[in-house]
Amino acid sequence: MKTKNKLLTLLILSASAATATAVLNKCIKISASSKNILSDSKSLCYKWRFGNIHYTKSGTGKPLLLIHDLNSCSNGQEWNSMIPLLKENYTIYTIDLLGCGRSEKPNLTYTNFLYVQMIVDFIKSEIGHRTNIISSGSSTAIALMACNNAPELFDQIMCINPESLLMSNQIPNRHAKFYKFILDLPILGTLLYNIATSKQAIREEFTKNYFYNPYTVKNSFIDLYYESAHLGDSPKSFYASEKCNYIKCNVTNALKKINHSIYMVGGREMDHMTDVIREYKKYNPAIESSFINNSKYLPQMENPTELLHVIQMFFV
Repeated sequence: MKTKNKLLTLLILSASAATATAVLNKCIKISASSKNILSDSKSLCYKWRFGNIHYTKSGTGKPLLLIHDLNSCSNGQEWNSMIPLLKENYTIYTIDLLGCGRSEKPNLTYTNFLYVQMIVDFIKSEIGHRTNIISSGSSTAIALMACNNAPELFDQIMCINPESLLMSNQIPNRHAKFYKFILDLPILGTLLYNIATSKQAIREEFTKNYFYNPYTVKNSFIDLYYESAHLGDSPKSFYASEKCNYIKCNVTNALKKINHSIYMVGGREMDHMTDVIREYKKYNPAIESSFINNSKYLPQMENPTELLHVIQMFFV
């Protein structure tokens, strides 16, 4: 009888804890999106087969597609400081990748091939011309693979702080698959995701890794990324795929084959970025490169004026 009572008590406590956690998760989601920072009446929608893709279009001139970093908190608004500087000479497209920002976030496993198909289909449907492209961070692999698969759609490619080839080549292992199983759990997985994408975690990422000068990190940047991380039906699905290496891809063969002009830009204060770019040049010696002073991972947000000079020099 005592054993049954203990089991009943344990079940009641477990159910109460699960309910409390579910309520907490819901409150975090509501609070994160309460400021409506990503709301934009000028946002357009591309109805792709796997979900609606939100994007913006502005300016006149040759098409230029800006692809944000492949991160669960990232979104097309990381380019906001660049758009006014570029739109007089280019038709600027900024895109929220599937699973990010304002775009739909279906519960599926995200892969590099999925994003390659998305970029190719988007250019065919919404741009309709050969386009220049600028990718940020780990989205470099998407841009290069898309160019390799459909070279007729691309002109020149710029990659800002590309991910190292060693990191890009990683594949899911047994531990990653188990971790993804945990993250996919409705209550516990969501709680772990909320911890990983808390305001404090995002602020630390900005001050330690994204910006060279932590004192220039604005609260509006933190709020923007925080809201972006919690919008949509299943934002943790992208996070699980990202952390467990399902989005990674070996791009070395694509690098060898691409005949397009490629320019790589590094933040001067990024650790090992000189070695990373040298690694890419090993497989494609035609790659050009330069560095932006007083910048780390997001020069488009931290030092847009100097990045503009590099863009004007390359996209002639």
